[in-house]
Amino acid sequence: MKSNLQNTNGYEIIQNWMKGKGMSPFTFQQETWEKFSRDYSGMVIAPTGFGKTYSVFLAVITDFLNQPEKYHDGLKLLWITPLRALAKDIGKAMSEAIDEIGLDWEVAVRNGDTPREERARQTRKMPDILIITPESLHLLLAQKQHQKFFKNLKCIAVDEWHELLGTKRGVLTELAVSRLVSYQAKVKIWGITATIGNLDEALDVLIPYSTRKTKVVAKEKNKSTFFRFFLMKWKFCRGQGISGRNWLIK
Repeated sequence: MKSNLQNTNGYEIIQNWMKGKGMSPFTFQQETWEKFSRDYSGMVIAPTGFGKTYSVFLAVITDFLNQPEKYHDGLKLLWITPLRALAKDIGKAMSEAIDEIGLDWEVAVRNGDTPREERARQTRKMPDILIITPESLHLLLAQKQHQKFFKNLKCIAVDEWHELLGTKRGVLTELAVSRLVSYQAKVKIWGITATIGNLDEALDVLIPYSTRKTKVVAKEKNKSTFFRFFLMKWKFCRGQGISGRNWLIK
């Protein structure tokens, strides 16, 4: 029996787009889309290369396609990531998906490598999706009248939560999320993580708020072909002696 989400126009658009690329969604991705549509926050748990990014990113896109009247100009999805090398690749993949689906959303990256002119342009007019590091987010929150940047924010995604949890950068992330929740009490928060020990604790640290929240665990055994590129790039950097820490940025 189809879920309510699977009977929607937005879900059909995403399904048709994926079929056109020779892909089909994993169960955990569909579960994330379903939970998001029912106003849950939560955490997606899956090994590297399984398409965790698609689970949350396409949840927002599907929700927009089904309820465009609830989305307004400006920043809609804030994507917090600790990894420098993947930020542009993730942004490019999101942009390509958005273009192929037929939306006019803008995706931008903001970190220590972002030129001053680009940062200024972003603050004048926020993109629809902003991929940002914990440090750059705090600098953004320190700007005057910064609340206007987040007035239409619908979702905060925290990528690689297993890398951040229990670290200083993780604390920065927690503080930033807390500030954003004080501006947008109904914003959805989704963590994205590889398998970690205490999932309940990891979820409660990121989302200590009285909101509907859930855990979505991948049970599939085959990796997403879409994300093999990113895994290969990671292995290449490791082979060249570039440590994971050198992927982390300000």
